[in-house]
Amino acid sequence: MEFRSVQLDNGLEIVAEVNPSAFSQSLGYFVKTGSRDETPKMAGVSHFLEHMVFKGTDKRSAEDVNQELDDLGSQSNAYTSEEQTVYYMSVLPENQSHALELLSDIMRPALRDDDFETEKQVIIEEIAMYDDQPPYGAVERAMEEFFGDHPLARRVLGTRETVLDLDPESMRAYHQSRYAPNNLTLVAAGAVNFDELVESAKRLTASWLPMDTSRSLQRPKSPQADIEMVHPPATQQYTLQHALGVPSSDSYRYVLRVLASILGDDSGSRLFWSLVDNGLAESAVLFTQEFDDCGLFSIYTTCSPEQHASNWEIIQNILSSGTEKPITDREIELAKNKICSGLILSSERPSNRLFSVGGAWLKRERYETVAEVAANYQRVTRAQLQEAFEKLKSRSTVTVTVRPE
Repeated sequence: MEFRSVQLDNGLEIVAEVNPSAFSQSLGYFVKTGSRDETPKMAGVSHFLEHMVFKGTDKRSAEDVNQELDDLGSQSNAYTSEEQTVYYMSVLPENQSHALELLSDIMRPALRDDDFETEKQVIIEEIAMYDDQPPYGAVERAMEEFFGDHPLARRVLGTRETVLDLDPESMRAYHQSRYAPNNLTLVAAGAVNFDELVESAKRLTASWLPMDTSRSLQRPKSPQADIEMVHPPATQQYTLQHALGVPSSDSYRYVLRVLASILGDDSGSRLFWSLVDNGLAESAVLFTQEFDDCGLFSIYTTCSPEQHASNWEIIQNILSSGTEKPITDREIELAKNKICSGLILSSERPSNRLFSVGGAWLKRERYETVAEVAANYQRVTRAQLQEAFEKLKSRSTVTVTVRPE
């Protein structure tokens, strides 16, 4: 395994984890842009643009793009989040040049007016469909209430109103500024010919011009709120609670992740044994999220409306029991084993390493091996976990509950 990196004159960074023993490779463009980089008026443009990228270029129609993806035999997709948009594919090594040429071409989409209006209706339907699925808008509402006027409050999909108000000219301007080469990273993992990758990228991106890109970073407030939403078609009750975590650059994230596993992963945790294993709840999990300037420590639970009040009391009792029921060495051992085993097993696929390598580079500008990440988890101490556990009693939270009526 070898890590290689280079930065082109136009600012494009190229990073790769080269594994000569792999039988395939994954590659993709990681764009450092997402919903937090939008204006309130243009909420949803990053996700909308992700759709438009596949609608064709000056050289290819949408049908051409889809046909070539099929011809490559690739597994390809894209996603948009709060902080990045990623376009990726997994191919055989002999298809590296073709795959990179296609990926590079769609990074400069035609953004035709007709395609824009057609895809706008697709996005509107996607928003409606998402709002009609569990947990029925609780995720977006919780982010809005927790972050307030912070950029992370913006919905990744946008709203029906903001998407309807978007116009092609605004999207073109957004694409020009945010898809600049100095705001992109070309990431590859697996059986990669790195020298060939670099030479091809130089040729394919020679006309791409760097721009002055920036991101507003600010620490959010720690609000306290309880919101109830009613969705009559629901049959279950859904609750999502956010508390402030740590940013993606803070090594304390390993402590909070291990703590979340001990108290509330989806198998073998305190919440699992107290609520899920005995049938009191369909789900009850803790999880963390990290962003550039802050993070979240969150709870999500689903159960029958009749069981919700007593279940929520059980959850709060568990999270406030740090002094009475301290974390045991056995719990720490099991959590670390579970996390590290998952890391190692997932690393056997180049596509998983693509996201790990690319994510670490965008968030921390460094390469992290599987062994290094596993060692960071192993270094978490009982004292650190116990301190974090006891602090849960005094956290400020935003809680959003969706009930049938």
